Amino acid sequence: MMKNHKDLEVWKEAVELAVTCYDITKAFPQVEQFGLASQMRRAAISIGSNIAEGAARAGSKEFVQFLYISLGSASELDTQIEIAKKIGLGNISEMEALQLKVNGVSRMLQGLIRSVKTRIPKSQSPITSH
Repeated sequence: MMKNHKDLEVWKEAVELAVTCYDITKAFPQVEQFGLASQMRRAAISIGSNIAEGAARAGSKEFVQFLYISLGSASELDTQIEIAKKIGLGNISEMEALQLKVNGVSRMLQGLIRSVKTRIPKSQSPITSH
């Protein structure tokens, strides 16, 4: 059994990231509230949610799969922030700070994935080589 997700630093950071994303996207124009703002919020929420779901699973193999989903959501959010910056949405310094948080969470996820994968017997590894 994995640790409780609330004990994981990466989960705590992911929750803070989602809160920050919500705060920043509140300032987006009304026309974007159901567009890019909504997409960014869903991606941000997905990061922590998948960490939590994976941690609740019985085995390390499943946990790693959910961590990869979280990593994908972080990449998605990073892309959406880049698009928002390019089209002039949000405060540029807040957007850049949000992007730094995403990058930090991504690095934490990559480290956790490496750590958990060392505990998976080679015969059960979801990833055969990297």
